[in-house]
Amino acid sequence: MEITEELEKEIVPFYWVQQGGSASVCLSMRHRYLQEIFDTRSEEGFIGNGYDWESLARVFLDEQCPGLQEKISFDPEADLFCVYSEDQGALIEFIRQFRKACENRTLILDLFCRAELD
Repeated sequence: MEITEELEKEIVPFYWVQQGGSASVCLSMRHRYLQEIFDTRSEEGFIGNGYDWESLARVFLDEQCPGLQEKISFDPEADLFCVYSEDQGALIEFIRQFRKACENRTLILDLFCRAELD
């Protein structure tokens, strides 16, 4: 499957990483993307790191894309959110929908209220 420049632009600040038969989508914490969302629960320990992003993405996956759950995996680090799959089509579907959700403040705040601190 060919990853287009259009897709790469559509998912910014996330970025696509091709790895042989699988692919990843990552987000560096240096971007501080949606930091204000994580700040709403800072008293609970959320800081907006890769693990916090995974918690948010898991709620999104469970509630908005349950058909992709078996195809999507996470491998975050403190300074990096990373989601990957051997099914590139599933990964593209996930990141397009997740990126769109991230731009809907009402939706992302609602999802984040159910995220659990790792």
